[in-house]
Amino acid sequence: MNLTNVRCSYGGWLKTTPHHRRTMKELLLGCGSRTRKQLSIGKDTEFENVTRVDINTDHNPDVVWDLTQHPLPFKDNEFDEIHIYDVLEHLAQQGDYKFFFEEFTEYARILKNGGHFFASVPAETSPWLWGEPSHKRVINEHTLTFLNQQLYGQVGTTAMSDFRYIYKADFVKVYTNIIEDTFLFILEVRK
Repeated sequence: MNLTNVRCSYGGWLKTTPHHRRTMKELLLGCGSRTRKQLSIGKDTEFENVTRVDINTDHNPDVVWDLTQHPLPFKDNEFDEIHIYDVLEHLAQQGDYKFFFEEFTEYARILKNGGHFFASVPAETSPWLWGEPSHKRVINEHTLTFLNQQLYGQVGTTAMSDFRYIYKADFVKVYTNIIEDTFLFILEVRK
């Protein structure tokens, strides 16, 4: 298998799965004043054809939207990539599993099959995890297990809870890493 590089704004190149270059449609959720990708597959750190979304009009987003409101205002299978950096920890309370699965079902809906979801959240060791007054939840590598339908095969043999009755989407991990105080991950949607 040919490998390409994952680019991380923290520096360095990280190996991952193949990616084919084409005109992309990208979505940046909770954009703030961000103008560059924090994670990418390949060497591109610039957005190509991006729609920027934020609740704060001061950041001049293309779409003003509260990310806790679903459905998101986009068509099915509209985007090749979703980027969401330092936002997920603000969106729901720890333990609100219904919102968690609704949220990732919505991301899967608007991603094309094989599309990628790029994210960063505070690592469990980060002083910002609970030190930031608006952080509401922890997302770690174990949390991502519940987004992969194949991994539900362990239900009944481990302590893993079965959420397949409310969650039908399917994401597989492409990349995870902790750099400094940040947990970075890339998921690929399977439809």
